[in-house]
This record gives sequence, structure tokens and C-alpha cells, in this order.
Amino acid sequence: MSHRPIYLDCHATTPVDERVLEAMLPYFTEHFGNPSSISHAYGWEAEAAVKQARQILADAIHATPEEIVFTSGATEANNLAIKGIAEAYFSKGRHIITVQTEHNAVLDPCQYLQSLGFEVTFLPVQQDGLIDLAQLEKTICPDTILVSVMAANNEIGVLQPLAEIGAICRQHQVLFHTDAAQAIAKIPLDVQAMNINLMSLTAHKVYGPKGIGALYVRRRNPRVQLSPQLHGGGHERGMRSGTLYTPQIVGFAKAVELGLETMESESKRLTQLRKRLWRQLSQLEGIHLNGHPTQRLSGNLNISVEGVDGSALLLGLQPVVAVSSGAACSSVKTAPSHVLMALGHSEKLAYTSIRFGIGRFNTTEEIDRVAAHAIATIESLRQSQAVSAKSSQMK
Repeated sequence: MSHRPIYLDCHATTPVDERVLEAMLPYFTEHFGNPSSISHAYGWEAEAAVKQARQILADAIHATPEEIVFTSGATEANNLAIKGIAEAYFSKGRHIITVQTEHNAVLDPCQYLQSLGFEVTFLPVQQDGLIDLAQLEKTICPDTILVSVMAANNEIGVLQPLAEIGAICRQHQVLFHTDAAQAIAKIPLDVQAMNINLMSLTAHKVYGPKGIGALYVRRRNPRVQLSPQLHGGGHERGMRSGTLYTPQIVGFAKAVELGLETMESESKRLTQLRKRLWRQLSQLEGIHLNGHPTQRLSGNLNISVEGVDGSALLLGLQPVVAVSSGAACSSVKTAPSHVLMALGHSEKLAYTSIRFGIGRFNTTEEIDRVAAHAIATIESLRQSQAVSAKSSQMK
């Protein structure tokens, strides 16, 4: 029986932690009530579970439970935040600022708003993936209503300076939204200290179930107005209609709770594994680290490899390790990563990128095995390419 590859694609998704699944199971069969059915015990049980989960998620980001709006995931949360703000504040202004390296769940809604007449500035990033704060501040104008900058990049793991961005936005009285799908329960998040007005979250990047997310919407200082994008029932204080998926919500909260309990120690462990992998891979020539060397998610290592074909490299790695070349949501596309292109990479180099997403269940032994196989694969591909090039010259 063949063994499955080592899973190192934790930025695409993570396995559901057994403790999360255990917390969810009773709400499929035993406590199956609709949390909106408040006239009997079945509904009360579900409502109590949702209320507790809402409190856990709020505490995780220093918000209040009333500020947590459940969604189907971070993609919906991003759409609700960006389109919802655009509709609610269009009389105040029609300028939005975001970043070239954002997830498509932010870029696509912004481009959609452009088609409706909104002006969107897509800020460039520096070679390390960080934005220029001075450039951000200069871009804000009287017509600006929203700045959207992700907390942690899904491809290169770069952590943007949220507190500094929030301070700039607050000074200019502009709303600040951050996509924190990759950041929740991995780095400290404080919507008060960081002056964040809207924050998108999801469960499946932190060992919770797929199909559940949330949007934090500030209720005071200032109270954020938001136009709903789903109508019918007035759930979530009218911001997002639809029957709440109680098992998923319970699992989301449990996953975040578990992540917070070990966040500091797990971050140190993952950083050690990442450094161990990089030390071995960087022994080869022509290996480039993408993104800031330290200001990044602890489990993220994104590299570009000179002298190989990107597709052949992925194919060669597959028997031993499951990795990707970029965002899972756009990996079927043939275009090079827009994130790596924004860093200034050539198309050729961008095509050879590999994203290693190290997670909770990976071990030192696995990292060493992956490193050895990756090095052997790269060397083999380079030798084959050199032979092929020599053969072509002789013809």
C-alpha cells in the first residue's frame, strides 16, 4: 500500500483537528435545532452554542460578541465588507485603497466596484512584500472611504503592520478592513489597539471546518454602517441573512480556542521547522526566498527556483510532498502568481515558485525528508535541462 504524500499545504487548508470534530458532532444529530427557533428547547440549545462561539471569537480579537457576523467563509466576508461599505458610504466618497498582493477575494470585488464607477488604488509593495506606509498615507484623499490590507499574505506569508496602518486610517477618518483569514489564532490580533473597523475570518486555515467564516464589524467609535449582500430573514442583525450553521460555528470557535492556547509555543516550533527547511534548500544555488525573511507567518516558506520548469518541479515533488505554487483558489490558472509579479519577479522565475505551508501535525523528520527530496528533484531537473540544452545546440 502506497503512502500518501507529506502534507505541506496548510495555507490552502488544514485538516480538522479531532478535538474540533468532537465538539461539532453533537450539533448534527442531538442538538440539531435552529438557533433562530427560540420557542422551544431545541432552538435554545443551538442558540446557546452559537452565543458561546460568538463570545470566543470576539474575545480572540478583542471585540464584542455583537460585532461578529457569521458568513460562509472569508471570501463572503471580504465581499460583504468591501461591497457593503461601498454601498453604505457611496454618498461620502467612492475611492478605495487596497494592495496588489491581496487575495482575489479582495481584488475581484474591488475590480467589480471599478466597473460601477468607484475609483480603486492598488498599492504596490516593496521587494519584501511590505507596503510603504508613507505611500499609503499620500494615497488617501477626501474621497477615500475604505482601506483594505490583508494581515498575512496567503502566498508569501508576509505580515503587514496592521497597527501602523490602522493609526493612519484613524487619523484620516477612513475605515480600515483587513483580511485575517491566514492570521487568526496564529498571530495576536486586537481590533481596538490596531484601529481595525472590519476583519474577515475563516475556520479552515486553523484546523476548523470549511464553509464557515465571520466578519467583525465595529459597532462604536465609529459605528460602521454596512449594506447587506444577502437578503431574506434578517439574520445577523440584518447584515447577513441565512440559517446559522450551528455545527460549523461551534467548530470554528473550538478551532480558534485551541489555536490561541498554543499560539506562542506553536509559532516557535513552526519557525524552527521553517528555518530548518530553508537552511537545507538554500544550500543550492539559485534559490530565492520570497517575502520578508522574518516578518512572516511562522509556517510559511515560499521559494523560487532558477533553472527548472515550474510544472516539472511540482510534478517531481508530488510523490513525497503535497505543496502548491500559489493560492489554492487560483492554482488552476496558467498565469504566474500576481503576488510574486508584484515583488518584481520575472514571469519565468514566478512560474517556479513553491509554497511550503508547515502545520500543526508536521514533524522534524518530515521536514528533513521533504528537503532531501526537493534538493534531489531540483538537481535532477537542472541536469536534465542542461542535457536537453546541450543536445539542442549540437543539432
